[in-house]
Amino acid sequence: MRIISYNTNGIRAAINKGLLDWLKTDAADIICIQETKAHVKDIDTAAFEALGFHAYWFSAEKKGYSGVGVLTKIKPDQVITGTGHTMSDQEGRVIRLDFGKITLINAYFPSGTSGDERQTYKYQWLDEFFDFVQELRKTRPQIIVTGDYNIAHKEVDIHDPKGNKKSSGFLPEERAWMDKWVANGWVDSFRHLNPDATGAYSWWSQRFPSVRLQNKGWRIDYISVTDSLAKKLVAASIYPDVKHSDHCPIYCELKA
Repeated sequence: MRIISYNTNGIRAAINKGLLDWLKTDAADIICIQETKAHVKDIDTAAFEALGFHAYWFSAEKKGYSGVGVLTKIKPDQVITGTGHTMSDQEGRVIRLDFGKITLINAYFPSGTSGDERQTYKYQWLDEFFDFVQELRKTRPQIIVTGDYNIAHKEVDIHDPKGNKKSSGFLPEERAWMDKWVANGWVDSFRHLNPDATGAYSWWSQRFPSVRLQNKGWRIDYISVTDSLAKKLVAASIYPDVKHSDHCPIYCELKA
């Protein structure tokens, strides 16, 4: 099972920048997309189906905002949208697909960069999501959680940890949530297989175009697996040279 997680910062904009041509290279069996910024009727699903993907979407009620989707060449047994939490579901943040004994969850975690109100909601969402997946593990112990977590976990995951210690996405409370995540049996696939990697980032600010050229980024996109799946991890990579977004795709592969 080859999996890509990719915040496209607008699925239609990414298509205009060559996303479909990149997918033709057989990048993965499953492509998990965050921040589609489109209602389903406005997405050219047929273009993805022509490449051999089944396409599943969960859009925000608000136009041009949030939204997640999964493109998969492996047909799932079932697809479930949302977590049952009203605001999260209104914002189209979580979609679940089951493949045999394995459950895949694609999530777009909230950002707190727009102000205190959204930062407060981010903390609420983190608690709700943690409880949601921990409950799910009781009946579905083999889970993969892909997505834009909007948190850089360790100092090695951000280019300027000292300068960003008060920035949303690197706040002590957010990093503590990631500590709790890992302590409760969730394995960061990239760090698990690349423990000494530095300069490995998945997002660069668009405000200053030079920061991507200089690789002044953050690693805020993750593919986590439950510890029961960790032994099946055989590869995990980041693709900074793929440029349809301010994020880049991240990849992991699990053996059968």
